[in-house]
Amino acid sequence: MMALTDQSQPAGSNSAHVPPENGTGPAVARRPAAGTDAEKAAALRRMKTLALSLLILMAVIFTVSFALQRQYPWLEYVRAASEGGMVGALADWFAVTALFKYPMGIKIPHTAIIPNRKDAIGASLGDFVETNFLAETVVQEKLAGMGIAQKVGAWLSKPASAERIATEGSAAIRGAMKILKDEDVRDVIESMVRKHLVDPPWGPPVGRMAERIFDDGHHHQLVDLLVDTASDWVDHNHEVISSLVSDRSPVWVPTFVDGLVGDKVYTELYKFVRAVQTNPQHQVRLQLDMYLKNLAQDLQYDPAMIARADAIKEQILDDPRVRELAGRTWETVKTALLTAVDDPQSELRIKFTAAVRDFGTRLVEDPELAGKINAWISDAASYLVKTYRHEIASVITDTVERWDAVETSQKIELQVGKDLQFIRINGTVVGALAGLVIFAVATLIFR
Repeated sequence: MMALTDQSQPAGSNSAHVPPENGTGPAVARRPAAGTDAEKAAALRRMKTLALSLLILMAVIFTVSFALQRQYPWLEYVRAASEGGMVGALADWFAVTALFKYPMGIKIPHTAIIPNRKDAIGASLGDFVETNFLAETVVQEKLAGMGIAQKVGAWLSKPASAERIATEGSAAIRGAMKILKDEDVRDVIESMVRKHLVDPPWGPPVGRMAERIFDDGHHHQLVDLLVDTASDWVDHNHEVISSLVSDRSPVWVPTFVDGLVGDKVYTELYKFVRAVQTNPQHQVRLQLDMYLKNLAQDLQYDPAMIARADAIKEQILDDPRVRELAGRTWETVKTALLTAVDDPQSELRIKFTAAVRDFGTRLVEDPELAGKINAWISDAASYLVKTYRHEIASVITDTVERWDAVETSQKIELQVGKDLQFIRINGTVVGALAGLVIFAVATLIFR
């Protein structure tokens, strides 16, 4: 009778299974299970002991009743019941055992189903999950009723949650700063500066921008500022202008004549500047507008002017200056970021935390925004499921294929074996009742 007990302990018992070291070990646990697994293993052993005890009890009852049935005819019914119970117990023991191993070690066809068909079972499970769980309609219906945006918004709107996001973001920035190499970042910035600032010609874009400014008249304010400044300077520098005239006059010219000429030059110069200042249509202003517009055109279309602009660019941004600019830019950005994230009261962190909370509040209070976010999440999930559901489901198939067959069988038995032992108990009881009924009917008919 003891041969009917399982011939190897289930995973989770005190004896750990050691898989073969062939490089294809399973992804299941390789050490004795603890906690819940240990409890399941103990419960499985109890159920096996109970089922075996019922079989032994049926065998004992059968032996006694068979030996005494001629002396006590009513024991024939007991014998029939115990005989049916033994048959049912043995049949169901065979059926349950055949799922996980060879019964009594005998390689009977269509036994040890799980170890022998592990890969096929994994493939079928993957196909089942892909067909029934990774379908677009299933994912969309599930997401439609979850209100993910509203739940995320409610969480983000809490001060503690927003502060946590800011803290985690700060840690991520610090980590990124440690990982990034300064030289690599400088090279990237330098390449970007060369690509977008140094390599392109300056003349045409500057000319187009200047043309728009001049056409819209925005330069008039600058001209007004220059003219006003010139007028103020002339107004407050009468002696300077007079001395300039006297210093350049011949030595034989009398001093009083120098004074008269200087006063005249100052007066005419002041009148001229005042005229330019007060008359928006002054000829100087018109000529200046024409000059600036022609300059804008030349910067766009005149090769000589474009070449002059590029020469100025090369003088301003030669190689050493570009490298220096890239280095200073990165150092400034890095220092500012690290200073801001390390200070809980920094303006950047406070504004970021406020922005997170504000976004969370909007998700909760703005149905239109929440609907857009939910629709985006649903569309993204649908796309992922539609495009990659086979690859996602293949994780199950590939994982099961990597498992060791014997250990996989033990692991599954640990999870469902207790319930399967009820089949053996039920088989014993049902077999006993069936044997009793069959014998009683046959006795009524043929005796």
